[in-house]
Amino acid sequence: MNDHYYTREPQSESRPAECEYTYRGERLRFRTDAGVFSRGEVDTGTRLLLEALPEEMAGEVLDLGCGWGVIGISVAKKWPGCRVTMADVNLRALELSRENAKLNRAEAECVESDGMAALEGWTFDAVVTNPPIRAGKQVIYKMFADAAKSLKPGGALYLVIRKQQGAESCMKYLKTLYEEVEKLDKSGGFWVIKAAKPVC
Repeated sequence: MNDHYYTREPQSESRPAECEYTYRGERLRFRTDAGVFSRGEVDTGTRLLLEALPEEMAGEVLDLGCGWGVIGISVAKKWPGCRVTMADVNLRALELSRENAKLNRAEAECVESDGMAALEGWTFDAVVTNPPIRAGKQVIYKMFADAAKSLKPGGALYLVIRKQQGAESCMKYLKTLYEEVEKLDKSGGFWVIKAAKPVC
């Protein structure tokens, strides 16, 4: 069965699971399922990405490829002044994100979007993503380029990628889109990258 977490309508049989995660003092509970990335736990890359975010976040924040919503909900709970949007192509993931936002009493808008296709014209102070590497370089690089076009002045893209899955070439590509590209963390085989000042 060709059923990936970036499939719009996963055919995997539902196998619900729950997990807990504490983010900067905020204790959170999540419902997850089969057919969605990282069923039953917050994966290492996402943890590193969340830990590398700034001490303060404000304004419009996009969780791009949100899965079951751990990034967007963590941001919304820690910085309730942020206006959080969670976007994913996977309908099962989006339903879980909506449930998890209610479960954690977090304010966030959920949008069905293949990459940023449904978000044209929207602008953000931060785009945060653990991109769907298995969807292929063409897909994720378009996400990074579209993020550059959507950033407000002073905004930034934050992402995590495994070193063995192309982190170095990703950095080179990001430098064609952004004036400032830096590694915020390099541990556990992952790179957390911040890209700011789009050249477009």
